[in-house]
Amino acid sequence: MRIFKIVFLSQGKVYEIFARTVRQGELYGFVEVEDLIFQKTSSLVVDPSAEKLKEEFSGVHRTRIPIHAVIRIDEVEKQEHGPGKIIEIDSDSNITPFPNPFLDPKKRPDK
Repeated sequence: MRIFKIVFLSQGKVYEIFARTVRQGELYGFVEVEDLIFQKTSSLVVDPSAEKLKEEFSGVHRTRIPIHAVIRIDEVEKQEHGPGKIIEIDSDSNITPFPNPFLDPKKRPDK
């Protein structure tokens, strides 16, 4: 069974999700990600980042990610390296968002 690991930027955070289907979207400039996979929680230790991700995508069958937000898409043998997660980008991070003149999550117009 093919499983894809998709890493992308959204709202100043790095998202890492797993899915069974990834394809060019019907909407120009978007990648469609379908049949999201979340790790079953069988232990007493719960990763809050993984739970937040699961909650954010609960009920989502298919999502569309802007192509410029995608960092990487890998086809993996299995859901390796644990569950999907959300990573905050800080000043020590080695991930830099692609410059976007339209939206900067750090600069809000109401502030």
